[in-house]
Order: sequence, then structure tokens, then C-alpha cells
Amino acid sequence: MFSQKDMSKTHFWMLQLLLLLYGSVIYAQEINESLDSLQNADEVSIDELNRQLENPLSRFWSLIIQENLSFNSGDAISGTEVSNVINFQPSLPVPVGESRMLLVRPVLPLVTTPVFNESGEKTSTETGFGDINVFSLYGPDKKDGLIWGAGLTFVFPTASSRNLGSGKYQMGPALMALSITKKWTLGTIIQHWNAIGGTPDRPDVAKTDIQYILRKQIQGKGMSIGMGPNISIDWTADPGNKVTFPIGLGITKTVKWGNTPWKLRFEPQYSIIKPEDYGSTWNIRIQVAPIVNNPFLKR
Repeated sequence: MFSQKDMSKTHFWMLQLLLLLYGSVIYAQEINESLDSLQNADEVSIDELNRQLENPLSRFWSLIIQENLSFNSGDAISGTEVSNVINFQPSLPVPVGESRMLLVRPVLPLVTTPVFNESGEKTSTETGFGDINVFSLYGPDKKDGLIWGAGLTFVFPTASSRNLGSGKYQMGPALMALSITKKWTLGTIIQHWNAIGGTPDRPDVAKTDIQYILRKQIQGKGMSIGMGPNISIDWTADPGNKVTFPIGLGITKTVKWGNTPWKLRFEPQYSIIKPEDYGSTWNIRIQVAPIVNNPFLKR
């Protein structure tokens, strides 16, 4: 159970996140004239907008709030424990020259995690900021077809507690390959990190994240059905604890609220492979993202 101190911390961080979301919505309404003007300017329908937003190098800005509610189990603990990560990850690509786009996307996590003793017994629950990830991609300015991107990815040890982060500075390559058509979005986004510094007494880090994307567009509905889970590989873990491989099935829909288009996603995921000692069995992913015009593009 949450202690009064845990609840106070949770309320504080949730308040900060709500204020951040409120500010994002106000900004979206100010910069976005309306979805109608967006469509008139770029001749973009709801279907087309929903499809283009699958591309991190899209011409549109999206202020993404992503919720990941995980149900964890394993041999090292008794029963199932719940953890939670809320990411604020604004996707704000900017044009480079006439035909390229550059994305530098920060991911700011608010983490709630159980804390265990050496016997695997839960002693408390802790909430606070996690390590910040900065993800960059450079690639062509394309709306569909085969789209690639390459860049670097970084992790900074910004966690507010030892239990909420790695304590290591990390960096590595980032790659993307997507095929976007009117019917399907298929592809992958890969990031890899190695520790390059940080607290000496913390464990080394060598991790790979592979997001694979398979979504079928539902024409005329501004909607798609499919999945985009993240395979996680911890190269420093013991055998049997290296890989988390989830599958999922979810719905993505783009709607208009007021003068602002929003992209909404609900996607339950189940791990067909997970660490034996402790890992996510089920994850519920929810995304809410107001969409705004990119002020760096000519209209």
C-alpha cells in the first residue's frame, strides 16, 4: 500500500504532469488555427493525418502523453506487482534544407515502481522522475512510401531516486525504417544504449529497444488497428533475464476536439517472452496527443 509520503509525492508529480498537459493543450489551441484550415492548407484529411502521424519525421508536431501500466511477475517475487510510467514526449521535427527533416525528441518519464528487499518482498512504492531519454532522427521529408531515418539516442541520469534510474550516462545509434501506404504501416524503430559514464558503483548498461510496427488503416474513420510494442534486450542480464518480447492489439484514432486534432491510442500488450526473475507480463499503453501545425514549414 502507498504510505502518506508516497501519496504526497504521487499527488505532487501528477499535478506537475497535469499542468504540463494543460500548457500543451493551450499551446496547441493557440498555434493551431483549426483542423479545417490545416486540411485546406495541406489538403490533409483525418485519414491522411492519422496515417502520417505514424512517421516520427512527420510534418506535424504532436505533444504526446504516453501511459504504460505494467503488471509484473517472476520467480524473484511473490504474486503480481504493478508499476507505471507516464512519458511526456513531444515530437517536434523541423525541416533541414528542402527535402530533409530532423527530430530531436525528449522523453520525460514519471515513474512509479515497487521497491523490494533482498528476499523479494515489497517494502514500499516509489514515485518520481526517471532518466530522460533524448532520441534524434534525420531523414527524408516524405508522407508515404519507404521512409528511413538515422540518428543518435541518449539517456541522462536525471532520476530523482536511485530506484528510478540507472545512474549512468548512455548513448548509441538510432535507426528507423517504415513503409507507409494507404492501407498499411509496417516498420521498426531501433535504439541501442551503452553506458559512457555516471555513478561508478552502479551496474553497467548495454540495452537495445526495438519497436516493431504493424497497423492496418481503416479508411474513412481516421483510425487504424494493429500494434507497436517495444522489444527490450538487456545484454548485461543473466541468461533467462535478457529479453522482453511483447505482442499487442490496439486501436489508434484521430479526432477533432474544438479547434485541435488529437491522436488517441489504446493498446494492451502481452509479453510472450519476459525475464524469469522479474518483468512485465501485461502492459496497458494509452496515448493522448494534441496535434499542432509545424511553425517552421511554409504554408
